Amino acid sequence: MAKIKSASLAEDNNGQKVIKIICPYDIPTIDQIRSLPGRKWHPDYQVWSAPLHVATLQKLIEFGFILDEKLQNFIQKSKQKSAEISLNGIEGMKGLYPFQKEGVAFIDSNNGRALISDEQGLGKTIQAIGYLNLHSDISPVVIVCPASLKLNWQNELQKWMKKPKIQILSGEKTYPIKADIVIINYDILHYWLYAIKKFNPKIVIYDEIHMLKNSRAKRTKVGKQLAKTLKHVIALSGTPVINRPIELYTAINIVAPHLYPNFKYFTERYCAPKFNGFGMDYSGCSHIDELHQTLVTTCMLRRLKKDVLKDLPDKTFSFVPMELNNIREYREAESDFINFVRKQKGVEAAMRAKNAEMVTKIETLKQVAVNGKLKNCIEFIEDFIDTDEKLVVFATHKFTIDALMQKFGKVAVKIDGSTSMTDRQKAVDDFQTKNEIKLFVGNIQAAGVGITLTAASNVAFLELAWSPSVMDQAQDRCHRIGQKNAVTVYYLLAQNTIEEKIADLLDRKRHIVSNILDGTEAEKESLLSEIINQYKD
Repeated sequence: MAKIKSASLAEDNNGQKVIKIICPYDIPTIDQIRSLPGRKWHPDYQVWSAPLHVATLQKLIEFGFILDEKLQNFIQKSKQKSAEISLNGIEGMKGLYPFQKEGVAFIDSNNGRALISDEQGLGKTIQAIGYLNLHSDISPVVIVCPASLKLNWQNELQKWMKKPKIQILSGEKTYPIKADIVIINYDILHYWLYAIKKFNPKIVIYDEIHMLKNSRAKRTKVGKQLAKTLKHVIALSGTPVINRPIELYTAINIVAPHLYPNFKYFTERYCAPKFNGFGMDYSGCSHIDELHQTLVTTCMLRRLKKDVLKDLPDKTFSFVPMELNNIREYREAESDFINFVRKQKGVEAAMRAKNAEMVTKIETLKQVAVNGKLKNCIEFIEDFIDTDEKLVVFATHKFTIDALMQKFGKVAVKIDGSTSMTDRQKAVDDFQTKNEIKLFVGNIQAAGVGITLTAASNVAFLELAWSPSVMDQAQDRCHRIGQKNAVTVYYLLAQNTIEEKIADLLDRKRHIVSNILDGTEAEKESLLSEIINQYKD
């Protein structure tokens, strides 16, 4: 009599719920079991086990296994939970797109242990925040991210949560943590590990988790050590794998350690290891389709812009606040300017006579601001193009463009006022057709019109023009006929500086542009006068 293929709910030696699998020993069935993520053979009991997951249960049903009543109820409850989140939305987050709600549901169905690997611009951050809103009892919270994104996390948390108590950790020397949510960058995590553990967090969110790809790096060891003590771990990365499967192992091991607890098995199965004369080389790849299928049916969710176009507007805009590393210098320049304007208050004729000098002061503030944020902007661009996506960056100052080309010259092209017509067309053609060219750097005036850059669907402004129409024309280099994706526009602006004031005025003036036939200079004059008035007040 043939042995029935069955599966039941059980517990392992650590008290974790697992799927207990009983089946006949025949090659086709055993091959099916071996395709299940995290499956394990128990010779003493002559049974298999696998981590409890809806996708695994669905696979067992496909393989002809009979599930016990508890497992069937588990599937039903999981479906109901996902449906409720997708249909009803999340408290305080009414603006989520449907696919973002699905992302929150996915994290929830994995009990707060998931890798969200959506393409850039699809809102991985707010999906993680959605889970925090859904489970306000899971606190305290630790968010680990690149230094350039710490302010962005703070802004998004304040935007999407109700009065969150946030503390940004900085420096190597620790101090008391007095918040429910702490934000820290990878570079200093090892200095703060003891203090963070004492903080007793319940969940950690690793943004850009591919920064932990090097298993020998201190940040990776500390990141794994922190995650090991927590029940909930959310990882975010648009590109958890940059070149080879081995780079993904740490992220999987942190989020879903039960999948591949054995490093040897993972590398032999997916990394085509070979001895190079000095040691084992794990830079190869094998069984990639199997690895992908395992991840998407368990712990990883990945969507591309093209997959969710029906939910996206043609353009989305994102303000990414940049921290200044010369804040004292900026405040001194700003203070001098404020005093200067105040001296002129009420003397209208003097103000007009001094306009040229005020413009110089404003220009000085702009330059000091972009100098102070440039390091963080470069880090943002590095992280972005590591995703293997192309990016268009606009600036106004020559020193900004030169700094970017010095850093990214091997993978970048540029168009500014010094670019000849021949070189201009070559830069566009190279960006449009060559995979190795990831970055286009352009002066807003020189490169903001007359060219097509549809190889990218992402635009970043490091500096702002004085005219809304000039800004719109520049971003529309990507948003043109031939663009197959929605366009995401990032504004990398120094927080609490003149850049934010200019951005605010640009937004307020944008609706006027359609009524102006030939008014670029008029717009500039109007914006400058409003900024001067702001400093007067």
